[in-house]
Amino acid sequence: MGQPVLPHDHGQEIEKSFEHMPSVAEFQTAADIFKQLGDASRIRIFWLLCHCEECVINLSSMVEMSSPAVSHHLRQLKAAGLIVSRREGKEVYYRAADTEKAQLLHHMIEKLVEIACPSE
Repeated sequence: MGQPVLPHDHGQEIEKSFEHMPSVAEFQTAADIFKQLGDASRIRIFWLLCHCEECVINLSSMVEMSSPAVSHHLRQLKAAGLIVSRREGKEVYYRAADTEKAQLLHHMIEKLVEIACPSE
């Protein structure tokens, strides 16, 4: 990315920031991951899958949602690369992906819940 000519000089050394600025595509990747945080049910399902491997029917029971609704969230989480699945016979089991991205999101969710709902 070329360094823009800024219309106003405020005496800041902004040039150094532009040298290390991620690309538009990299920002889009981050935005796509943050979209996963836009739904409380999806966050709950992801959080559960960070702690266990489970099938759709059991997840549905755990979060008190229909299986189709849980499947919808699982598709989105899988497309974002945050969960993985494995088939065993007719059953499909889901768990959090073993990636830095998934681990960071899990940690962030736990920290945000801790900050918003401190234990007494």
